[in-house]
Amino acid sequence: MTLSNRIAALAALGQLVRNFSDEEKEQLYYKAAAHNSWFTRENVLLALDGISRYLDEEKLKQWLSRYDLPDENPAPKKVGVVMAGNIPLVGFHDFLSVLVTGHILYAKLSSQDPALLPFLANELCEIEPAFRKQINFADKLTGMDAMIATGSDNSSRYFEYYFSKLPHIIRKNRSSCAVLDGSESTDELFRLGLDITQYFGLGCRNVSKLFVPENYNFSPLLDALEPYNSLRNHHKYVNNYDYNKSIYLVNRVAHLDNGFLMLKEDQAFVSPISVVYYEHYSSKEELQEKLNSQAAKIQCVVGHEDGQINFGTAQEPELWDYADGVDTLEFLTQL
Repeated sequence: MTLSNRIAALAALGQLVRNFSDEEKEQLYYKAAAHNSWFTRENVLLALDGISRYLDEEKLKQWLSRYDLPDENPAPKKVGVVMAGNIPLVGFHDFLSVLVTGHILYAKLSSQDPALLPFLANELCEIEPAFRKQINFADKLTGMDAMIATGSDNSSRYFEYYFSKLPHIIRKNRSSCAVLDGSESTDELFRLGLDITQYFGLGCRNVSKLFVPENYNFSPLLDALEPYNSLRNHHKYVNNYDYNKSIYLVNRVAHLDNGFLMLKEDQAFVSPISVVYYEHYSSKEELQEKLNSQAAKIQCVVGHEDGQINFGTAQEPELWDYADGVDTLEFLTQL
């Protein structure tokens, strides 16, 4: 199968996803929610929308133009991919990267998200049957030529040991943060709410930490976040909120609370569900030094400065916005 064939088939899959009927979307949601109650209808549709934006023919060509890809892969490799399941279809970019480079995918799905990717893979194979030789789902990954694995800091140590003799990409825990300077508009603060609350804050691109100037007034932020109070309607989320709130109250831990989200001053980057940490900074230089020292733990930074992404776009990465800053396509083209 040629590169142009692969691009055309993937673009056709994107068109198919964009044109899913309400009934098809509902069926997909029920498939996902049966395995993971964090996968709400809204979050499954949000993930599908992101994938449909990936699978645009011009965007695919723009992405791939940066690499020296042969029209046909003369020596496809078996690439094992251990996928996470924290948000719906979080492993799709790795799935796409392996296929578009002409390698053979062996995917180990997360038990938290075992239905969505096989469904899309089957739809892709209906569009282009040649992909059936490239796509495999397996419980055990043995005999691989290369590995891509995403997990926690603990599991990454296992991956590093187990796959040490193979070319590999091993991803660890990361989180994202936002830098506020006090000049943010009400709309920007509202859109920051998307960065915080989409997928219940479970993604590595979700903002779990705020950096704010000294004497920052949190009232406009808390007011701007009020439209997201529907989070209280989700039983697992509200259980986390109630638990964390009770801990803070019993231990007399200072925090701000708007009834569904808490802000707590803390130097850590990864906050519990329903909590966003914040930390004051006294100068941009001091803040940049802090961000540089924690770069290996930060997925993206939302804010006004150069190199930071716009408010409300944390969960809208482009094809070339690689997880952990590791160029997956470059890795695959060098196999």
